Amino acid sequence: MEDLRDKVNEIKQSFRLMMDGAVAQSMRNKGLNYHLNWGATLPRLKAKAEELKSMFNVQCSTFNVYDLAIALWKENVRECKILATMLMPPERMLPGVCDIWMEQIPSQEIAEQVAFNLWQHLPYAPEKAYQWIASDQEYYQLCGFHVLSRLFMNGQEPNERGINEFIDQSLSALQGPYMSVCKAAMQSLQRFAELGLVYERMAKSATKSINLDFL
Repeated sequence: MEDLRDKVNEIKQSFRLMMDGAVAQSMRNKGLNYHLNWGATLPRLKAKAEELKSMFNVQCSTFNVYDLAIALWKENVRECKILATMLMPPERMLPGVCDIWMEQIPSQEIAEQVAFNLWQHLPYAPEKAYQWIASDQEYYQLCGFHVLSRLFMNGQEPNERGINEFIDQSLSALQGPYMSVCKAAMQSLQRFAELGLVYERMAKSATKSINLDFL
């Protein structure tokens, strides 16, 4: 039986084969500083995630994919954290574990990856998203708006309370200090508007109230 720590070490060694120095340097230039960053591209990490999932389907082990995702997230390595978001089974992630991961997000890139790869698929995604957009922390807000964008894209319509909360927090974000959140909020408003004519009118009316043109 393979030990979990051995598997994590094996995975970390495999990143050497994916190394892209130009990508890693570009990230450092943008202020994305990880303890280790091999600059592996997202398609290569996705392929690695599929390879690992297949492994669990064909062989027994002393640990499962959930255990591996938890262990990888604990590593202060860019590729480990992204891989963890791709491996974690959404249906198995308890809200408490979700809260811990949110507190430990180290960068905008990881915030976006966890939102797209994992958060949007959680059974309690809408509840968390509305909590996060009401936060005063950048990465919480960023995740919340990205998740809502995906839910709206999938045709999930908010109730009246959700609509009011979403519009209020979107207007606040559009006038807030974080450019990343501003962009995510605008994208989310656009997805909201695509739910139908009534939603489009609400989005246009809301942005007009802060003298912002909504296309």
